[in-house]
Amino acid sequence: MNRPGSSVKVAYAIAVSALFLVPCASPFARAQDVRARTRLKQPDGTTVTRSQAVDLTLTVTPVSVRTVQTWVRTAGPIDRTRRIVTAHVPPPDSALIEVGQRVRAFPVESRSSVNQARVTRVVPRDDGVLVETTLSAQGRDDHSQYLLEIIADRGELLSIPSEAIIDDGVTRTVYVQRGSDDYSPRPIRTGVQGELYTQVLDGVSDGDQVVTFGSFFIDAEYKLKIAGLGAVR
Repeated sequence: MNRPGSSVKVAYAIAVSALFLVPCASPFARAQDVRARTRLKQPDGTTVTRSQAVDLTLTVTPVSVRTVQTWVRTAGPIDRTRRIVTAHVPPPDSALIEVGQRVRAFPVESRSSVNQARVTRVVPRDDGVLVETTLSAQGRDDHSQYLLEIIADRGELLSIPSEAIIDDGVTRTVYVQRGSDDYSPRPIRTGVQGELYTQVLDGVSDGDQVVTFGSFFIDAEYKLKIAGLGAVR
């Protein structure tokens, strides 16, 4: 038989136990939540003063559709007529070589001299192609070997200057001008890699202004700003 008042005591004990069983945030969790609410927002860009831009000769170039070219480099001897240079091009560049392509030929003995030429014959081989290029003018008797730059057009592609790209080995980034002194980083996805321009598949749009000369300075300024925020967190 229950003693008088025992039922009341049991009910009180159950109620007190229930209070302690209700989940509550730990001091660490509460601290994390406060830290998340007060954390400084990561900057979405950086600014450069006009004097800095002048000192750097900061240059911006529009994203646009332009001819992207790959320059295939090789070398070979010139024949007795002093007109035909024969050279070997291995894969994968061998797939880019076609008859009629423009060539710049530099004699090894005088690299400051440039001769215009054309690809006049392409002979497939197991290890690539054998290329014959014909100089527009007869070469000198004392020039026996030539360095060749064969210019392969890759098409009219949406592209940016190759020098605008910051490549850290994981991500390729460009800086887009948002205002006269304001620049924002944009990760991009690229396609055909040309000598002067690179095809861009995603990340920027036709008409965007990207930093070319001075992009590494802008990148350094942006990363210093992020590092500074990290130091005060």
